[in-house]
Amino acid sequence: MRFPGLTRGKLAMALILLASLALADRAAGQTSGSAAPQDGAALTQPSPDSLSGDEIFARLVKQNERRAARLRQYSEQRIYTLASPNGKVHARITGRMEYAGPNRMTFVATSEEGSVLVRRMALNRLIQHEISAASGKQRRDASIIPDNYTFTLLGQEEVGGAPCYVVSAHPKREDGYLFEGTIWIDRREFAIVRIEGHPTQTFSFWITRSDFVRQYEELGGFWLPARDETIVKVRLYGKKILTIEHQIETVNGVKSTAGAAQRLDPAAVSGFRKAE
Repeated sequence: MRFPGLTRGKLAMALILLASLALADRAAGQTSGSAAPQDGAALTQPSPDSLSGDEIFARLVKQNERRAARLRQYSEQRIYTLASPNGKVHARITGRMEYAGPNRMTFVATSEEGSVLVRRMALNRLIQHEISAASGKQRRDASIIPDNYTFTLLGQEEVGGAPCYVVSAHPKREDGYLFEGTIWIDRREFAIVRIEGHPTQTFSFWITRSDFVRQYEELGGFWLPARDETIVKVRLYGKKILTIEHQIETVNGVKSTAGAAQRLDPAAVSGFRKAE
């Protein structure tokens, strides 16, 4: 399949960097939200006694540390797809991703289709980048924490029926792994549910714009990846859409028969609620 818009290494690397945002949070068991905001959901303004953006994230970081300490393992079927807005698939890789705490990830492909060039230059390199970044220096450099971002509380909004804080995130420095955007945080669990944003740096002449949406799903007391979508505008070739679908199969050895659509019993998964 001839696909000139993705024959350039710079574009492939740009896709890798876009898709690897917030990897540290994903590897820690806190990765982006189970559903889009409900139709008609209204953003309510913060009250005078509301927590500040930094206070919200201080609590989120503490909860993430607790969740990470309990997350020993999860496995998922993961599907990487690069397509045009009309649904034409240029390349797809399906495989099994295994996470073993505290920071080890492995991936084994089970099927591949579409352009060999796109798979080699974009998707395969993306996968390898995710695996190496999960345990490397980028882990902290890319984390969504007050050291890296200024957070401002915008208000509150429901996501999938759950009340969430809505916070804007602005990077504190020029860094290819950081983004600017909006984050939805579950008020009860202090967990990231959804992220919308765009990188603050342009990595290639061929990229004129990129926007991403990252969603997370709660399973057995852990917040794990559900779906990532990045829309990239490529000069001369228009929009391309990179999606990563996550179908969670086990968490700490407990099977999820319906994937990410089915919640697991937290006590069965980790036992920590019994202990508490």
